[in-house]
Amino acid sequence: MRKMLLFISFLYSINLFSQKNTEVAAEIDSISQNSWNAVALNLDSLADPKFEKFEVHFKDTIVIRNRIPLADQEENIPVTPYNILQLKDPIKWFYYGQNNVVFNQSSFSNWNSGGNNNIGIIGKVNYTISYKNGRNFLDNNIQLGYGFVAAEGESSRKTEDYINLMSNYGYDVGQNFYLSTGFQFLSQFSAGYNYSETPDPTFEDRISRFMSPGYLYAGVGILYNPNENFQVIFRPVNGKFTFVTDPYLQKAGRYGLEKDGQSIRSELGALVNVLYRVKILKDISFVNQVNFFSNYIFHPERVDISYNGTLNFKFNKFITTTVSLDLLYDHDQLQKLQMKQSLGVGFLYNFGFEIKEKNKKMIKPFIAK
Repeated sequence: MRKMLLFISFLYSINLFSQKNTEVAAEIDSISQNSWNAVALNLDSLADPKFEKFEVHFKDTIVIRNRIPLADQEENIPVTPYNILQLKDPIKWFYYGQNNVVFNQSSFSNWNSGGNNNIGIIGKVNYTISYKNGRNFLDNNIQLGYGFVAAEGESSRKTEDYINLMSNYGYDVGQNFYLSTGFQFLSQFSAGYNYSETPDPTFEDRISRFMSPGYLYAGVGILYNPNENFQVIFRPVNGKFTFVTDPYLQKAGRYGLEKDGQSIRSELGALVNVLYRVKILKDISFVNQVNFFSNYIFHPERVDISYNGTLNFKFNKFITTTVSLDLLYDHDQLQKLQMKQSLGVGFLYNFGFEIKEKNKKMIKPFIAK
């Protein structure tokens, strides 16, 4: 009996020792498993993948965008509506603009060489609003400028004064040709004087003022616009109307008037307008615009010629230098070449519908409503 009890006790002890060793082995296995999981690949992660954001660029790949980026803030604003006319998407309304302000100032105190204290300012704006719908487009341009200089001991004198409003409708007939009709209005804001003859003028000394003269061109023809920097408008049927609304200036021979008291002079002829920009360097451009008009009825060989050339130097997106030259020959007004030249350094600000692409701001001179 004693042997039997000893044998049972021995078996019970073996059983307890086996269970204890199993728990220890399980704990050792769990530690090993955790270590393995920390460094082993998770093959099941393919069922729930996570991708990092990256871009792949392939060599010799052509990327075609549904909208054409026209110009970034470091470039000049387009001079013709070529890129707008090439768009195929449903965007209809576009706009862009340019504002330019030029200051100049001088002061003297006991300056041996002499000089008068003076201050001057010139402000210019150039806005374009365009509409495109299928083959039809409407291009509207507003150009305004005014400037003056005030010197000690002298009355203030204007150095810049113009109003230039243009509107042009076109219908696309293919190959960059458009049937075209439109008008252009030219005038000035305030009275003008001949300071060489009247150094201290009064209002009675005026030689011009708003709508005296004012010019209106209107006609139909063809527009050719093969690229952003070149455009030709030819209107074989074009009217030219000269307005002089100030009775004081309505004198025969002035601004082409044929008799005293005449307020409107009408002409019918042909108009050719050429616009061309040359990109000399990255930040230097030369914009040329020339206008020819021939009167069918009265001396068609006496062609009116108007030219404007503007040389732009851009230091950065806000500071610019502009040199401009205006030439005018109108036999009916003055049988001499008229010339105006100006130089300015100032602040320039362009605006348009702005988008961001790859952290780069780009100006697209249009917006859709």
